Amino acid sequence: MQRRVLARTIAAVSALGLTGVLGGCGVGGGSSDVTLELVAADYGTGVDNSTKKYWAALTEQYEAGHPGVTIDVTVHSWNDVDRKVRERVEADDPPDMAQIGAYADYAADGLLHKADDVLSIPVQADFVAQLATAGQVNGVQYGMPFAASTRVLFYNKALFEDAGLTPPQTWAELAANAEVLKEEGVKYPYALPLGPEEAQAETMQWLLSGKGGYTDTMGAYAFDSAQNTETVTWLKDELVGKGLTGPVAPGELDRADAFAAFAAGDVGMLNGHPSLVGMAEQKGVEFGTAPTSGADGESPATLGVVDWMMAFNKSGHRDEIGDFLDFVYSEEHVLGFSRAYDLLPVTTSASRVMDASAEDRKLRPFLDQLATAELYPVGNTSWADVNAAVKQRIGKAVAPSGSPEGVLALLQATATRAESAR
Repeated sequence: MQRRVLARTIAAVSALGLTGVLGGCGVGGGSSDVTLELVAADYGTGVDNSTKKYWAALTEQYEAGHPGVTIDVTVHSWNDVDRKVRERVEADDPPDMAQIGAYADYAADGLLHKADDVLSIPVQADFVAQLATAGQVNGVQYGMPFAASTRVLFYNKALFEDAGLTPPQTWAELAANAEVLKEEGVKYPYALPLGPEEAQAETMQWLLSGKGGYTDTMGAYAFDSAQNTETVTWLKDELVGKGLTGPVAPGELDRADAFAAFAAGDVGMLNGHPSLVGMAEQKGVEFGTAPTSGADGESPATLGVVDWMMAFNKSGHRDEIGDFLDFVYSEEHVLGFSRAYDLLPVTTSASRVMDASAEDRKLRPFLDQLATAELYPVGNTSWADVNAAVKQRIGKAVAPSGSPEGVLALLQATATRAESAR
């Protein structure tokens, strides 16, 4: 208990900007050297802005004020990072920390520290309330939100102006716009990335726009609902089947490739998150944004995505982990990461700064939606398995020989089994 109180005292002083006073002491009052392992996801679009550079600069700054503590960070692509962590866990060699897409299954297996066992009170209290709640399993927070985003419809202004189009509000208008863009020779009239990188995001946004979703109002999985079946059938028949989604089959098109095509001027419309803003600006593509389209009008809900930090409890380095995470979640560093990768802050303090800053004005449409956005069912301990199944299978539902009803029924069966296994 005394070590926990000491760690919280150090963290509180750090939060007040007084790390230099205690930095020379090291964490734990002169204990032996400690190396903390962090496995993290790469938010960059290439070598030049890889998240490896962000973590290298951050850990160098932290280690300079904390002799005896080394932070060893390994960064993997989003295609690999969740699997890499799972492999470590299955080998009984989890890292001290992981920054990935799901936490609840590890929490249910008793492998994680509670958030309030590692974070100082001011830092934990600073999380955006909805995101902190989403990090809970059975009312206890284990998942610490790390990065957030929402979705809007991006459209290429030049292509729209040349074709005399306005942003769509309904699915029918979106399909009609895509028809015109196809006639104008646009490579991807509407980019539909249902490839394995992030198919779960595009899928959920479309299901929400059709008044469905992954779960029902009671929180139970509802993949095979009538609303979801209608939505995926519409996508297959009215967009994919009519050749309006481009030369790459949606099940083979990853989100990163769709974004790159938009930044290259080859996409008329797509659902995008904040990082596409910077990509498009860097390539000189003039774009507009609008609320995502729904079946009968503007979508009744938008997708919110949160990526998670978690602390594994095997190593016994609770105090050192907590001190480092307090450093990571300072207002300065949350803002720095969010701005570097055009993402939304997960803390109230950083969100207030971003909301008031002219520098961040292009992110406000996304920030304004965060408090009411629909999140993945990340508190379900089955979500990691269900998420993987969506990535693998949903693209088949819109393929020429695919069956939306059949694929959704298969996903429902997978979700039911995953829930029962927990």
